[in-house]
Amino acid sequence: MSDAAVAVAPKPGAAREALDADRVVAKVARRLVPFLVTAFIVAYLDRVNIGFAALTMNGELGFTPEFFGWGAGVFFIGYCLFEAPSNYIMHRVGARVWIARIMVSWGLVSALTAFIWNEASFVVLRLLLGVMEAGFAPGVILYLTYWIPAAQRARVLASFLIAVPLASAIGSPISGFILASLNGVGGISGWRWLFLMEALPSIILGIVCFFYLPDGPQSAKWLTSGEKASLRAVLEREAGRDHGDHWRALKDVRILILGVAYFGIVIALYGLSFWLPQIIKAFGFGVIATSLLASIPYMCAALAMWAWSRSSDRRRETVGHTALAGVVGAVGLACAAYAPTPLLSMIALSVAAVGAIAALPTFWSFTTLALGTGDAVVGVAVINSIGNISGFAGPYLVGLVKGATGEFSDALLALALGPLITALLIFRIGRVSLRFRRA
Repeated sequence: MSDAAVAVAPKPGAAREALDADRVVAKVARRLVPFLVTAFIVAYLDRVNIGFAALTMNGELGFTPEFFGWGAGVFFIGYCLFEAPSNYIMHRVGARVWIARIMVSWGLVSALTAFIWNEASFVVLRLLLGVMEAGFAPGVILYLTYWIPAAQRARVLASFLIAVPLASAIGSPISGFILASLNGVGGISGWRWLFLMEALPSIILGIVCFFYLPDGPQSAKWLTSGEKASLRAVLEREAGRDHGDHWRALKDVRILILGVAYFGIVIALYGLSFWLPQIIKAFGFGVIATSLLASIPYMCAALAMWAWSRSSDRRRETVGHTALAGVVGAVGLACAAYAPTPLLSMIALSVAAVGAIAALPTFWSFTTLALGTGDAVVGVAVINSIGNISGFAGPYLVGLVKGATGEFSDALLALALGPLITALLIFRIGRVSLRFRRA
């Protein structure tokens, strides 16, 4: 019997209730997911557009590969330190106010990055950007558990997390166009225009969020009282007891194991996100061609994520899906390390992106169900924080290896260990998954 099936096996007489919940979940998804996806696309783009800015920024400001990798990754120091407090505050004050605050503040800091002039200013603003954005992704993941039962969660989480590949697929050509077409306009470098223009949508969406996003089902005016009751019945049955001690997750070994497993996925994801434009440019392509080619792996990953999450929900299984996706990501990175031609390298990089990104919704579907309501408040943020330490480690590792060897091959091989470790850990976790449900 699958992990999800064990945890959410329906009680007798619950079939009609489940059917009602399915209808309500579909209504909720139509209302919330498009806005949340748009917001996450903007967030992710503001986080990783530094990879495109580096094509000209590094030369203009004299940044070495080692420093760029470290400076780009320092974002995750502030991000990781403030994620758990951010999720706790959101749970207390409500998603509407807190997510709006996150979006407006990170947009303002992202815009300020256009005015950096040396290494110190770059590091300070990257660190501050991480602090301001902290809590957005885990906050939304937690927020969706207020609305979405476990049986539909992988699919809905995929609908949200598809913003990761879409941001890169859509953002790559947009970033390349801004970088190339606005360079020198008004006497301002193209990479500075890039930060200014891509920061505006987050500020606008943050203001919209304050008026659009309900804190939970009970404050959703577009749900009837019957729909709220149907949804609440399913969620309460599977949630477990909310013990109220949300901070006990900091002492929970489950959180550490899941965090390390997530680290393996994210080190591959960010290692690619920050360096893919430079890897492709090293093949001899210009800025526009590089931006178009960089979107290909993420378009493939978006399709794979959609299909993989549907397969997971249909089979009511998440452990095997997450582990297999990790193996695919590791194989893709290892093959890309020594691919003899640009074409084979692009195919291998696409496989790597497919594996790393397809693992995201199934991982979080398993995790949120395993933790239950009480431990998810801080637990999701802690797991995301541990995982996102690799957002610092991955780019810095690639920068160190590239600076020492002049090649990307050994760095990609090192990144391949991450999703492989994820696969091994998630299988280990799956064998004891029933212990993860506390009374």
